[in-house]
Amino acid sequence: MFSHVFFGVAHFRRAFTFYDALLKVLGLSLRFEEAENEWAGWQNPEGGRPLFVIGKPYDQKLHDPGNGQMVAFQASSREVVRRAHATALAHGATCEGPPGLRAHYHPNYYGAYFRDTEGNKVCVACHAPEGP
Repeated sequence: MFSHVFFGVAHFRRAFTFYDALLKVLGLSLRFEEAENEWAGWQNPEGGRPLFVIGKPYDQKLHDPGNGQMVAFQASSREVVRRAHATALAHGATCEGPPGLRAHYHPNYYGAYFRDTEGNKVCVACHAPEGP
């Protein structure tokens, strides 16, 4: 469905440190980092698409997070949701909703919400029933 998702950032190094830690918890691999161009991208370890990319806005104007915009990463388990949320907070995120069931979406929706270091809203969600 998606080729890539791009999040604009104002402070590339800070955002890179944040996302590199978070996306490792989710099992994603760094595909590229071009510090001189202030952008980086991650993908599934098997390669291919979609990519998640961060960088300075192409028009060189200031980054401004959009209201009502969010990216949601899929987690393999509820424990991964909890670890991802804790990792995000430890790397400068602000909590927008702690890990927990949100049965109003569906009976097994387990998610956590936070704002990254740039103010972008992020979700990490697991849709599977709780494991043994």
